[in-house]
Amino acid sequence: MKLGIALSGGGIRGIAHAGVLKALEDNDIHIDVIGGTSAGSLIGVLYAMGYTPYYIYTLFKKYSKELVEISSRPIISGISGFMINKKIEIKGLKTGDSIEKIYNDISYKKGIRRMSQIEMPIVIPTVDIMNSKEYIITNKIPKDAYDKEQYITDITVGKAVRASSSFPAVFCPCEFKNHAFMDGGALDNVPVHEVKKQGADKVIAVKFDADEINEQSNIMDIVMKTIDIMGNKISEESLEMSDLIINVKTDKVGLLDTRETR
Repeated sequence: MKLGIALSGGGIRGIAHAGVLKALEDNDIHIDVIGGTSAGSLIGVLYAMGYTPYYIYTLFKKYSKELVEISSRPIISGISGFMINKKIEIKGLKTGDSIEKIYNDISYKKGIRRMSQIEMPIVIPTVDIMNSKEYIITNKIPKDAYDKEQYITDITVGKAVRASSSFPAVFCPCEFKNHAFMDGGALDNVPVHEVKKQGADKVIAVKFDADEINEQSNIMDIVMKTIDIMGNKISEESLEMSDLIINVKTDKVGLLDTRETR
């Protein structure tokens, strides 16, 4: 029997996925297939490349600030172009270049440059904002895939995780060939179905719940709660397909809050 695991998005809270993987290993539970969306892709791809859960935790602590505190662009650019062409170009606040560079450097240490070189079956959902379509970045296209063009294998590891974790209004869309990718959580926050397509007989789904909103909540708490409500609705079908759901509770950790990773 092949066991798969699907790791959800959740911003900096995604570090908790390393704890889940460590707990499974401590109980001699072997993972054969892994999938991850957004923050889940950041953890999932490291595990698929052979990094241990503890080392993943160490890497995440080391690079957490660099992953979120990166060079920024204006949220709206091209105002002069609007005056001439009647068009405004919307950009995210952060470029995402650091995510891509860090993950390429980490993968190179394993002798891996492209997703197709990873041995463990892995799936990373992302969404093309140009055609509102979900794409799956993977190292193995399912034999029974209805739309093989939906799957992307010829892509660097850094570009893959950047594509899945380009959170709207926080990161700029990730440009790849003729695509403009944004956070995969928009359509598939817990990729159970895609993990099953990779041959997993049983799938564990790992997700987060946002903290309750109260008078002390800030704007990011409200944003995260709103996204979780939408994400949970979108993920209902995927979660129903899973065989076990692990719901990780966090303690007021915001989307990009790195204080708890020190």
